Amino acid sequence: MRLRLREFRPRTGPYEHRVVQPWQPLRHTSLRGPDPIGLLMGDHDGLNRLAGLFSFAAYSRHTVVHVPLRDALPVDEGWGEPVDLVLAHHTSGLRPSKWPGLRRKLRQGTPLTVRTDEARTARDAAAWRTRSQRADVRDELRHITYARTFFLFGSRDVFAETATGFAHAAGWGPYQKGVVKGHSALMTSLPSLIQPPGGGHPVEVLICFKPYPPYAHFKRPGR
Repeated sequence: MRLRLREFRPRTGPYEHRVVQPWQPLRHTSLRGPDPIGLLMGDHDGLNRLAGLFSFAAYSRHTVVHVPLRDALPVDEGWGEPVDLVLAHHTSGLRPSKWPGLRRKLRQGTPLTVRTDEARTARDAAAWRTRSQRADVRDELRHITYARTFFLFGSRDVFAETATGFAHAAGWGPYQKGVVKGHSALMTSLPSLIQPPGGGHPVEVLICFKPYPPYAHFKRPGR
């Protein structure tokens, strides 16, 4: 997949950070953080580009991927406060408490075009699924919601697995029952989120396909 991005190089003290954003906003994609259940709802374009952004994040250990979603067009389903999405590797050193200061410096970015390798992403996702069945291996997504931003910290393989989930949702969402009438369709969820101690309802983020209005424009593929 070819991704058009905007690249920033903000500094905090002696440290320079590399941050990228989609060149064009994902206008018909929204995210509500988990409390304990979150909801990410998008059309084909939004879910497809998120698949590419997760794939890019998987192989960009020193890059922070920022997906502004708070100002997306409102949808008629869902709950909770809209939040942005930030992806970073466990080893990036990004601290959510420092993010508001970094976000204010994201001005006058430079154009960047990258290509993702779907075959490599699929291989690494398969490797993650194989390892995740072992009790002695933990490769999970660490998450936190702070400053109206949902942070996901992960590794190459778990980001690759998430990318394949978004690709599935983008590809098969348009075939689901009811979507031609504007209804959302639950497709998958974010894999293997680290759960807080103490039990209770598990934290999860549901991923749904939903075409954008007016729904008369939407035709199921093959028709």
